[in-house]
Amino acid sequence: MGRADGGGPAPVAVVVPQSFRDMPRWWREGTGWLEALPRLVRAYCDRWQLAVTGGMAHGSNAAVVPVVRAGEFLVLRLTPPGAAVAAQVEALRFWDGRGTVRLIDADVEGGVMLLERLAMDASLEGLPVAEAMPLLGRMMRRLAVPAPEHVPRTVDVVAARMPALPGEWERCGRPFPESTLVRAFEAGERLSRTESRLAVNGDLHSGQVLRGEREPWLTVDPVLMRGDIAYDLARILWTRIDEMDDEGDILRHFRSMADAAGVDRDHGRDWVVFRAVDYWLWGLTAGLTEDPQRCRRLLAPLARR
Repeated sequence: MGRADGGGPAPVAVVVPQSFRDMPRWWREGTGWLEALPRLVRAYCDRWQLAVTGGMAHGSNAAVVPVVRAGEFLVLRLTPPGAAVAAQVEALRFWDGRGTVRLIDADVEGGVMLLERLAMDASLEGLPVAEAMPLLGRMMRRLAVPAPEHVPRTVDVVAARMPALPGEWERCGRPFPESTLVRAFEAGERLSRTESRLAVNGDLHSGQVLRGEREPWLTVDPVLMRGDIAYDLARILWTRIDEMDDEGDILRHFRSMADAAGVDRDHGRDWVVFRAVDYWLWGLTAGLTEDPQRCRRLLAPLARR
């Protein structure tokens, strides 16, 4: 592979962790890509003059390898090629380091990105939930700059999902009271209209925000949308709800995040109700067990009239 840092210890061998091989993504597809990963890393290190400096980390779909080039600490992110890679590259180029990890180079067709190095083991998941919620609210506002016209709109997501909810509710055995479904529909009607043209990260939660140097916290894997920045309030809450003791706790964290984001609380409540109902039904349809219960807990204090 060669030494891209001009000396020092030999590059670290690339090993695909068993925990990555065991991810559900690969149960039916992608094993060929997994087997090729070490060769891909070596090829892109040669192409971009990099040396591997540590072991491979991963999420459910992507591998991340720490590398160095001329003393600059970076990471390679590799995932099977597809439309999602192109969308993420576009998102990172759009925000260009504003609240997000900075993109250094990319090969969209290869599914590979070269990114600035963040603290790979230090996300907002490591902070107490009371500290993380306002930080995420401020991150929502930090990313809220005028968005491109062609990216998906939050209002379109709502409009597309509303007609499907009653049928899914019936097929899932009416898992929550009809009054909750009605509440979600009323919220959806209001959320189907917005004049906002601001950029929205459609996949924001504690695990996607890592400690950085240019800014204290930076977002990774953003999904660029246009419209209402309150779109992901529910996801931010349900991913940390196991750390919230009771309904009063849930409400306090919701309010602290909405206030930090500059979002009207009633409007934010609409988003939490609609997205939690939507995700609850999707989770049941997908065979999930824990996330529907998290949505149940989230809705208990926030879906009341």
